[in-house]
Amino acid sequence: MTNRYIIFHKPYGVLSQFTQETPKHRTLKDYIDVPDVYPVGRLDWDSEGLLLLTNDGKLQHRLSDPRFGHKRTYWVQVERIPDIDAINKLQTGVEIQDYRTRPAEVRLLAEEPPVCDRDPPIRFRKNIPTAWLEMTLTEGKNRQVRRMTAAVGFPTLRLIRVSIAHLCLDTLQQGQWRDLTPAELKLLLKSQTGAGERGSRGR
Repeated sequence: MTNRYIIFHKPYGVLSQFTQETPKHRTLKDYIDVPDVYPVGRLDWDSEGLLLLTNDGKLQHRLSDPRFGHKRTYWVQVERIPDIDAINKLQTGVEIQDYRTRPAEVRLLAEEPPVCDRDPPIRFRKNIPTAWLEMTLTEGKNRQVRRMTAAVGFPTLRLIRVSIAHLCLDTLQQGQWRDLTPAELKLLLKSQTGAGERGSRGR
């Protein structure tokens, strides 16, 4: 069996799985007609953006193992405008459900990033401004980004994953998928070989 490596721009309201549990949500089956590929990690149904899928079990394991923490970057629209203190807390780590998050790269974006409209749109409140953060994490706890911004007083309104390691959404539109390019795949496999060596030394 030939290995397949796919990136998908997951829309809002789509489950990161192929089986439907409730008629309320769409699944990957509604968009991807490639047999036997599965998502590496997941995005919550109310989150959007980059999802990597493959039938390469070894790669799935490496990318899912927290010991090999690879970078994931998100654009996060939050309620109100975070101050320096909130940004510092997000960068150094916050307590969420008896867990302290690892240090993260966080910056306040000067303007709205180039994102497509969401369907349905977020609920705007006339007298409450919003802002966009760029957050890069090396871990993926359940609903972590949302819990982090809530912990510092700025609830997440919209969450879009724009990159996993060196893989980026770029011009991939919502609901579209494509195979990795040979260059992307070569770099991905090379990076995971290095991560495996580092992980073995760290045990």
